[in-house]
Amino acid sequence: MGPMTASPGRRVLLAAPRGYCAGVDRAVIAVEKALEQYGAPVYVRHEIVHNKYVVRTLEKKGAIFVEQTEEIPPGNIVMFSAHGVAPVVHEEAERGRLATIDATCPLVTKVHKEAVRFAGEDYDILLIGHEGHEEVIGTSGEAPDHITLVDGPADVEKVEVRDPSKIVWLSQTTLSVDETMETVDALKEKFPQLISPPSDDICYATQNRQLAVKQMGAEAELVIVVGSRNSSNSKRLVEVAKLAGARESYLVDFASEIDEAWLEGVTTVGVTSGASVPEVLVEEVLEWLDARGYGDVELVRAAEETITFSLPKELRRDLREEAAALVAERTALVAERGGSGSASGSEGASAE
Repeated sequence: MGPMTASPGRRVLLAAPRGYCAGVDRAVIAVEKALEQYGAPVYVRHEIVHNKYVVRTLEKKGAIFVEQTEEIPPGNIVMFSAHGVAPVVHEEAERGRLATIDATCPLVTKVHKEAVRFAGEDYDILLIGHEGHEEVIGTSGEAPDHITLVDGPADVEKVEVRDPSKIVWLSQTTLSVDETMETVDALKEKFPQLISPPSDDICYATQNRQLAVKQMGAEAELVIVVGSRNSSNSKRLVEVAKLAGARESYLVDFASEIDEAWLEGVTTVGVTSGASVPEVLVEEVLEWLDARGYGDVELVRAAEETITFSLPKELRRDLREEAAALVAERTALVAERGGSGSASGSEGASAE
């Protein structure tokens, strides 16, 4: 079906900003640069970002995504995703004789550092986030003896601390601002002396996109969120749209997933995207809507995003050579001990 002339009264409200946020952009470029610099394969622990299209595109270029560090053969390069990892994962990579590239989003790294600092001062840390999310697992691993996960207001009742005068809250960066503050308010009601982190942990890109959706939700009967189902910040946008007044809101990876039945009785469609969604996928949704008479596009701008992050410092080293040296070191150690051992880092029969 070719493009139609915009039907009278039908319009699209397009949220800005859109496209990659700075942290995602840094992580995706880091994988591409590593492949360009060192050749395939480059292993990535978990999805570099939560987006199907991005992951498939990088796989075609030679990236291999794995769930566990132990799956990677020794002498290879492993990249840690934008969501961050716990210190134990760095130790696993060292034991496995792997050269590492840390593509953790700097905003997530900030939360990790806050967790380490407050744990060092012997605070109980209440981490607001969703159980099982990679970012939560990574942050919890920084101070496991001091962190308690609080997965929403319903969790507050069962939270116990050692000293109510020495507790602080931190949060997963991709939550809804409203969702986080609802939990914080419930925590403060139970623990009046609860301390807030020195700065807001919610990712600026997440906040900006949610703000734009709040503006459009009051006018759009339907809001289409472009993003993957395992993307926390994309799922939050669906919730924010409905709370803002949209009759319906749906999450789609691609324009082909949109059901024309959703447009019945709809004059205004809101379109937004998660922070890890490339702009090409949003453009495809706009083209799909244009072909059905929704060609009048109005921009809803919540903020300008000018933040950029430098690429991981590890990309300035020769990591292939580094990985080979790690394997050679392990092989020499096994030979010196006269045992039968694997160069994978397992001590095997050669253990002292």
